Amino acid sequence: MHNALPKLALPLLLGLTAVPATAGLYAVDPTPFTQANGFFPAWYQDTHGRALDLCLSKAQSTRVPGAFMCNLLPAPGVFDETQPIVFPSNFPDEAFWFTGDAAIIDANTGIDLLYVSALEAAFGGGVPAAGDQISFARIRIRATVPVAGTYTVTHPYGVDVFEVDAPGTRVINMTRDIGIGAPGDFRGALAGDIGPFLRSVNGPYLETNPVTGNTDTFIGDPNILEEVTGSPFGTNFVRIEGPNGLIAETRLFAISGRLSTEPLPTPLVIERATYSRGGTAASPGAVQQDYFTLAPPPPGSVTYNDGVVTGGFMLGNASGAWYGQSTSNLAANGSVTFVADNSLVITGSTPTSKTVPLADLVTITRAEYSVGTAVLTVEANSSDQAGQPALNAEGLGVLTNGQLQVTGVTAPPATVHVISGNGGSDTEEVLILP
Repeated sequence: MHNALPKLALPLLLGLTAVPATAGLYAVDPTPFTQANGFFPAWYQDTHGRALDLCLSKAQSTRVPGAFMCNLLPAPGVFDETQPIVFPSNFPDEAFWFTGDAAIIDANTGIDLLYVSALEAAFGGGVPAAGDQISFARIRIRATVPVAGTYTVTHPYGVDVFEVDAPGTRVINMTRDIGIGAPGDFRGALAGDIGPFLRSVNGPYLETNPVTGNTDTFIGDPNILEEVTGSPFGTNFVRIEGPNGLIAETRLFAISGRLSTEPLPTPLVIERATYSRGGTAASPGAVQQDYFTLAPPPPGSVTYNDGVVTGGFMLGNASGAWYGQSTSNLAANGSVTFVADNSLVITGSTPTSKTVPLADLVTITRAEYSVGTAVLTVEANSSDQAGQPALNAEGLGVLTNGQLQVTGVTAPPATVHVISGNGGSDTEEVLILP
């Protein structure tokens, strides 16, 4: 089901990502790599705080006796899964921190679809070799379809659209691997489509590793099909829609991943910390702060300290998006400290604290270029109506009363970027007029 060498194949179709997934991986093991792990990182952590070890455990399923809980794929002459794992003489040519696979076989519609999501360890040359280690986040969609036309595949990590010229076997054949960089650099996979990690609704599963005698904890059993949770979009299914109302769907996945016992800080990403300040006679100094962060979902917690409010409560949803609001009377360019704590969910998780400056919210309301007059017009405003900070269109000039006109522009820019003296900024595409 998984191939060691990443590739991209798009015969007879054009694949478009209509709804790209948000980055759902947060961190990768920074410690020195060991021979036991094939000199790969021991773990990757997602934005919900779960860290998965490179799955090399020999623990077997108590639901499917004799089957491994990790995807230990035999490769004749390279890796014998019945023998001790030793790098490089008997090591998997492809191993996984995570896999989440599904299939749709529907005789009524003629659909035969394979879906793969994985965080994979492999080797640039295909076989285990020192200094040749690579990792990547993979999404693979292969499908046999009955007629030509537009097909939309919705899956846990996004939506992909395919234009099929002619029906046939696996005419949809897309593999998207993100993260392959220089050997030994494993950070690229953090920007891939995978994450947060899907997990079985029936897990976690505890199984004994006969090699170590320890009890390992798994987020799923790859030997059975189960419903899952964890999609950042709430799309815990694979669905294909096509011409003439064609639709087929599955909610059953084969999931693998071994939970790490490494105590790690709680993930915390500050998306926005902005303020607004009134400038009207009715509210000359009214202040409001809006805070947006990404962190593990409830029952984890995120609080803020803005110098007036300590331990301010933020509201979070199941996807790990958090919002808070304060009306403290702070001066512009103050700061706010956020604390995320996931210790109620992940044993050993420690709180994370980050402090960021408050900035005003800049909004570009007009970015137009007239071909006939060769004039570029930019209009923008700041949420600090009382302070009226200076606004500067990068590379173009300072806005006066929220407006800037640049004449004699022979080649307009594709976008304009406006920066406030109080830290805010906005970017907008330029509209081209006759």
